[in-house]
Amino acid sequence: MKTLKVLMLALLCAICLPSKADEGMWLLQMMQEKHLIDRLKAQGLLLEASDVYSPNKISLKDAVGIFGGGCTGEIISPDGLILTNHHCGYGAIQQHSSVEHDYLKYGFWAKNRSEELATPGLAFTFVERIDDVTDKVFAKIKSGEIKEEESFGQPFLRQLAKAELEASDLKGKPGIRTQALPFFAGNKYYCIYLKTYQDVRMVAAPPSSIGKFGGETDNWMWPRHTCDFSVFRVYADANGEPADYSPNNVPLKAKKHLAISLKGIEEGDYAMIMGFPGSTNRYLTQSEIKQRMYSTNEPRIRIRGARQEVLKAEMYASDKIRIQYASKYAGSSNYWKNSIGMNKAIVDNKVLETKAEQEARFAKFAQEKGNADYAKVVSQIDAVIEKSNPILYQFTCYSEILRGIEYNTPNVVLDSLKNAIQKKDKEGISKFSEQLKKQYARIHNKNYDHEVDRKVAKVLLPLYAEMVEAENLPAFYATINGQFKGDYNAYVDHLYDNTIFANEANLNKFLKKPSVKAIDADLMKQFVEAKFALGEKLMKARAESMQGMDLLHKTYVRGLCEMYSPEPKAPDANFTMRFTYGNVKPYDPKDGVHYKFYTTLKGVMEKEDPNNPEFVVPAKLKELYEAKDFGRYAMPNGEMPACFLTTNDITGGNSGSPVINGNGELIGCAFDGNWESLSGDINFDNNLQRCIAVDIRYVLFILDKLGNCGHLIDEMTIVE
Repeated sequence: MKTLKVLMLALLCAICLPSKADEGMWLLQMMQEKHLIDRLKAQGLLLEASDVYSPNKISLKDAVGIFGGGCTGEIISPDGLILTNHHCGYGAIQQHSSVEHDYLKYGFWAKNRSEELATPGLAFTFVERIDDVTDKVFAKIKSGEIKEEESFGQPFLRQLAKAELEASDLKGKPGIRTQALPFFAGNKYYCIYLKTYQDVRMVAAPPSSIGKFGGETDNWMWPRHTCDFSVFRVYADANGEPADYSPNNVPLKAKKHLAISLKGIEEGDYAMIMGFPGSTNRYLTQSEIKQRMYSTNEPRIRIRGARQEVLKAEMYASDKIRIQYASKYAGSSNYWKNSIGMNKAIVDNKVLETKAEQEARFAKFAQEKGNADYAKVVSQIDAVIEKSNPILYQFTCYSEILRGIEYNTPNVVLDSLKNAIQKKDKEGISKFSEQLKKQYARIHNKNYDHEVDRKVAKVLLPLYAEMVEAENLPAFYATINGQFKGDYNAYVDHLYDNTIFANEANLNKFLKKPSVKAIDADLMKQFVEAKFALGEKLMKARAESMQGMDLLHKTYVRGLCEMYSPEPKAPDANFTMRFTYGNVKPYDPKDGVHYKFYTTLKGVMEKEDPNNPEFVVPAKLKELYEAKDFGRYAMPNGEMPACFLTTNDITGGNSGSPVINGNGELIGCAFDGNWESLSGDINFDNNLQRCIAVDIRYVLFILDKLGNCGHLIDEMTIVE
């Protein structure tokens, strides 16, 4: 407990000093510390701490939530209207799209609430409460109830979360669940109470030519001109509680919604972001960063790039395929390009050199302090990393390639059927035969094309053999090299033409007379068995190679926080609610180059390329631009704002986060980081790190003038 108190003292002392940087994805609980709120006010915040976050009253926190499974959204009307990014809503937009109703291409605009589309599987989650449970965890460790290394594991954390809920006044309340998580590498623990609404409906989305303008080319780049937004709505039962979809559900009467400012922004203006950053690794050693570069990023870049070339060609050739694979391609390419940019930025920004300097300083600190644990912890981490490097590389290749090939067979159901056949269990045979039909429908679904996947497999399987030693390949490579004499195309064609689940005719033929022989001979079943066997082996090997790393990180993070005291340190992101503060600011990426802090609609027109799908401009938008029909959303000089930059510290998961001014009003929606700072998840650089946001005025302009959704704007609180 003493080491924890030292750490927290260091963190609290840190916020007494003037800020040297805007680094920090801060826990909301720290808003209660006077020195931190004083710093924010000095930067430009005009609200009180309790207006931003309070455990006892409604605050800005109550207008922000988790959109879907990995983004942020904010409530922008009293009736539960959600604003998030277009790329966050992309899966839902694609889910509702077809060749006949191509909402990806043409956009979607509900003209009234009866036209808002129910979206099965989509949810919105609010944070109800955050409780500090550190003392409880440390007491369990001290008493021997649990081992220290167990405190990081999901079994313990789930048990803790369940126990906290059982003892809480929120027990049994609709939609409530808890999660217990470690922070500062296990030097702090919180239990978070979440409330999830599962009836979320699609309300508005611009065409992809606006919401994804610039596509893959502009992703992570500045200057940017993407109006990256979509609008949804939370529905609840008559009591305002979470409920499954029902036509009787009503729009949620939100506890809190964000007012929207049309007053615009100026360089130096205060900007605060609240959201759910996914993952950062700011406390990594030099050896761990090299592992990220060479064992994760490099193989991911090569494999995803190969798969994406196949998908891109097929999507360009067919509207049907484009719609089917739009969300998959976007999800894959996002972190493919991120990996490229991260490796480049690590080199360009001399991150390895910075970490080497930090480790040298830490070694000196440990020696002066006389702390033996601190003195040896970096070398211990390095030893673990050296051992795990080849295993992690193999695991990356395995997961990227075999996840990239979607076709499979339901191995467990086939084994159950096989067992029933051997026992001559007619009831079991009938039961599992029916299950196979349902599984077939799940595999050959709306978002899957067998011929596209065949082409992907023909590219990825030989690539796997190039990248990994023969002895580390899955067992089905013996079949390729033996039965098919190394002919990958012949092997893949057999899988996609002749196996039980290749098509409905094959399945029906098998089910007419199911046999053990047919199951055992099925090469796709053998493929899946080999895949699972290798996956189990690699996961076990990876866990063994990384054994003890959690405790080493706990020691290292504690030591770093002590060493840097009183400089500020925030815990790594872990998809829990955080706030960051900064300012609207331009930047200079390299000698002789200056980027101003905003872009305008003029830039969209300058980038237009009718022959490039990423840079097509809708005719209606061009008409509005030519007529300068911007209404009240224009800048004082008459131009239409598009995007802007802030110094906020964000990462994946912050997509869709509100950008809030000093009055607590919405000025934009965060959607990206900049190319030059893609090493920021590992090492924050205040000179280069920028958050890219779409200006809220651009969002409202598109909603109003292009989407004719004035009724949505009427339900918002607009500040002019």
